[in-house]
Amino acid sequence: MSTTNYPSASPQSTPPKKDSKNLIIGLLAVAILGTWGYFLWDKNKSDQQITQLKTQYVAVDSSKNELQKSFDAAVIRLDSLTGHNNELEGKLSERNSEISKLKGQIAAKLKKDRLSEKEKGELRSQIQELNDKINNLEAEVARLTQENQVLTTEKTALTADKEKLTTDLATTTTQKQDLEKKVDIASTLNASNISITPINEKSGGREKVTTTAKRVDKLVIAFDVDNRIAQSGNTEVYVSVTDPEGKPVTVEALGSGTFTTREEGDKFYTFKMPVDIETGKKKHVEFPWKQNSAFKTGNYKIEVYHNGFKIGEGTQTLKKGGLFS
Repeated sequence: MSTTNYPSASPQSTPPKKDSKNLIIGLLAVAILGTWGYFLWDKNKSDQQITQLKTQYVAVDSSKNELQKSFDAAVIRLDSLTGHNNELEGKLSERNSEISKLKGQIAAKLKKDRLSEKEKGELRSQIQELNDKINNLEAEVARLTQENQVLTTEKTALTADKEKLTTDLATTTTQKQDLEKKVDIASTLNASNISITPINEKSGGREKVTTTAKRVDKLVIAFDVDNRIAQSGNTEVYVSVTDPEGKPVTVEALGSGTFTTREEGDKFYTFKMPVDIETGKKKHVEFPWKQNSAFKTGNYKIEVYHNGFKIGEGTQTLKKGGLFS
């Protein structure tokens, strides 16, 4: 057997090319399947995580909703309570202030999208505190409402009493006024024994009664007055003199003027004089009327007034007189 260092001329065996290609395809297929499997596993895991997160979110959202509902229910109670008792707002302002502050704190926390367990616990405590305060407020409102009802009943009774007293007072006042009016009317003086004396004044202070008009210097008007209930003291009596022509005799310089009567309206008076009367006693009154013009022939009418009423009248005739009168 011979040995040589030269390569043999006969062909050597090599791996088939087709088998290598199949191997590569197989490996790629395995890799792809592995990748898909990972993707499927990862997607499934992601879906599970998403589902878990959704469940947790629903749970959190449900918990928050429960807190929101509890808070809303408390607010509705509060609004209804305060709205129904506006009249008591002044008395409950301090409590309302505390409740409003607490309500604001709760509302601020509920605006958050996510709440921690600590925050939820704080909210539950605050909502419970809010409900406790509202319960106390309800009790206070109920008490004050009861007091108001009692006060309203008492006020109604007092109003009725006041109306009755007002009516009674009005009746009493009317009766008093009627009585005063009757007393006032009854206090009017009575005049009697009216006399009108024409006087001629002579030298030396002598006086002579005369009915001749041209000789009369004055008319002395006299009468008696009295009243059983009139209070003692000074009062005024008005005397109205009417001349024969029907004209009122008035001389402003001698004190004439006008006064108001109860039955004839305003009227001229010739003179007025003060009278000092005593209850139940007759008083004689006398007044000499002198005028700044001559007396006329005819009838002089004298009317006496007191307290707006005519209490007496009289007439005196003055004659023309003869040639030698």
